[in-house]
Amino acid sequence: MEYVIRIEWDSEAKVWIAENDYLPLTIESESLDNLMDRTRKLIPELVELNNLPNPKYLYFFLENREEVVA
Repeated sequence: MEYVIRIEWDSEAKVWIAENDYLPLTIESESLDNLMDRTRKLIPELVELNNLPNPKYLYFFLENREEVVA
């Protein structure tokens, strides 16, 4: 099992947002490193609480990169 975590920069709120359609996951942080660390720590808890398969892989997919550079 693998989970793909979408990460997007919200330029209005000035935060990074991590989401996943399969897991009930929505996390925000001003720091990309902090967001990824928090997400890695939260996934096992979400998996257990929702009786989902443990991930063998966790992928982070960065969306809207052009907004970060602008």
